[in-house]
Amino acid sequence: MQCVSRFGAAICLLVLAASTGAQEESPFPGAKPQPEHEWLKKFVGEWDTSAEASTGPGQPPLKCQGTEVVRAIGEFWVVAELQSEMFGTPITAIQSIGYDSKSKAFIGTWLDSSNEHLWKYKGSLDDTGKILTLEAEGPNMLVPGETSLYRDIYEFKSADHMALKSQMQGPDGAWVTFMTGEARRKK
Repeated sequence: MQCVSRFGAAICLLVLAASTGAQEESPFPGAKPQPEHEWLKKFVGEWDTSAEASTGPGQPPLKCQGTEVVRAIGEFWVVAELQSEMFGTPITAIQSIGYDSKSKAFIGTWLDSSNEHLWKYKGSLDDTGKILTLEAEGPNMLVPGETSLYRDIYEFKSADHMALKSQMQGPDGAWVTFMTGEARRKK
């Protein structure tokens, strides 16, 4: 039943778009790409990734390599698919990032094959236009059953080089970096 209603909604949208297309108006008035949507296109492409994560005091860091393919979904979204390996197990992750012009915030999601949590992002771009910070609430890695705030920080060092930092907020409010990484655009 749900599939039928989604299909019906899609048909209605297509008919609406076709009828309004003749009038050269969008069926979604006000849905105009903003400069922030254009900024997101910096992510589009194929990337080689590497990361190093803290595994605990006195323990060697976990190192991983992977690839990421990012594509634009129309003018408003980018979607990334990351392939990597953690503890000898292949990991696939899907990330979406867009910009909500009403709330003036970047928004997005992250899901991966290692767990069932859907991360929901909200964030902002710094004044330099080079650093995107996305925050989300998720399972506390140190205290089972509790949640914590996290943030992923993407810094474009150049058009072809991105640095990443993942942090978790501690009980004292301080942010602790638990992972660093980088991505280099494939040539």
